[in-house]
Amino acid sequence: MKLQQLKYLLAIVDNGLNITAAAERLYTSQPGVSKQLKLLEEELGLQLFTRKGKSLGGITAAGRQVIDRARLIMQEVENIRSLASDYYHEEEGTLSIATTHTQARYVLPEVIRAFRQRFPKVNLNLHQGTSEQIADMVAANEIDFAIATGSRDLFTDLLLVPSYHWDRKIIVPLDHELTQLDGKADLHELAKYPLVTYVFSFGGQSSLKKAFADEGLDPDVVFTARDADVIKTYVRMGLGVGIVASMAEDCEDTDLTAIEAEGLFPRSTTWIGFRKDAVLRRYMLDFVQLFAPHITSDQLERTRHARSQDDIDGIFDDAQLPVRGGCSDDITEAA
Repeated sequence: MKLQQLKYLLAIVDNGLNITAAAERLYTSQPGVSKQLKLLEEELGLQLFTRKGKSLGGITAAGRQVIDRARLIMQEVENIRSLASDYYHEEEGTLSIATTHTQARYVLPEVIRAFRQRFPKVNLNLHQGTSEQIADMVAANEIDFAIATGSRDLFTDLLLVPSYHWDRKIIVPLDHELTQLDGKADLHELAKYPLVTYVFSFGGQSSLKKAFADEGLDPDVVFTARDADVIKTYVRMGLGVGIVASMAEDCEDTDLTAIEAEGLFPRSTTWIGFRKDAVLRRYMLDFVQLFAPHITSDQLERTRHARSQDDIDGIFDDAQLPVRGGCSDDITEAA
């Protein structure tokens, strides 16, 4: 059995059992891929795929088990290459990150600026999407790090490092009635207005909706978007009152007022995740510490060798995560 045969096998699967497409992706010939697949099946004495004429029709039960193990083997091959590369090119490589718009727009710029100054020869790829889209990128093995909030059930293949807490803020035009309140707005007051906020997750109950429901309220959510800047645009149009992540408060939004909403909704926690079987190169470890500077060297070293989410949760059981606000807030320590 050759590693090349396992590589061809996975390419066939990842290209919808289309051998021609797999060959094109591998920059080789279709007959060559077919031959190596045949040799692999003969050596194993197993039929990995069902056939429909000259085409592949499906994956057999034995084939699924072989494919799962082949993926583990090829991942370890990549880990060995990364390990070797660390010894010779510790400050060169590629770092691919998938995250949401809010993180990419409001949190990561300063982190990436500092990272680029430290590692100018590392190429950065930043992908944006919903939690579900980020999970798809993880499944396709397209990224090194995922950064998101909640949705832990979507990322069972990753080790998730808690990075910081955040609350929500209410965004309204300068002359809005809510700016005249003596104290902080409450849910009953908010429920009087049409609301503009983030798209609700496909999985589980929205914490925002639950907070209103717990008070017996049914808010009028008239518009949802994935992008905080889009939400602000429609707030400016007068469509409704905006509810966004605290990090999305921008001091350059001089035509809008941000009202504190701490305590109205459950506090959220953003994490950074990586594969359980990944070899983290030095510049990757530095990126984690730039993104979550509260992590000590000891915690990072233990995280690097963790093999389960329970292990990581234990490492950070007593950690005081910072609370991140918007432009008018300093990053503070959690109580």
